[in-house]
Amino acid sequence: MIMKDDILNDINEELENALNEGREMLDDLDLEERLDELKTEAELLIRKHPLKSVLIGAAAGFILAKMLRGD
Repeated sequence: MIMKDDILNDINEELENALNEGREMLDDLDLEERLDELKTEAELLIRKHPLKSVLIGAAAGFILAKMLRGD
């Protein structure tokens, strides 16, 4: 009887692990879709306002460089 319980517990654990891995895979797919959407939106925004995008990128790079240098 104890051996059957151990086997059932092992099977339940394996099934639970498989379900968790499946959920993680689905979450990763959702994340990939969201990142693709954000990338597309960013590309469209940059194409719509190229000069502003370059200026903002340069300013962000300058500020980041200052912060990393500690000046």
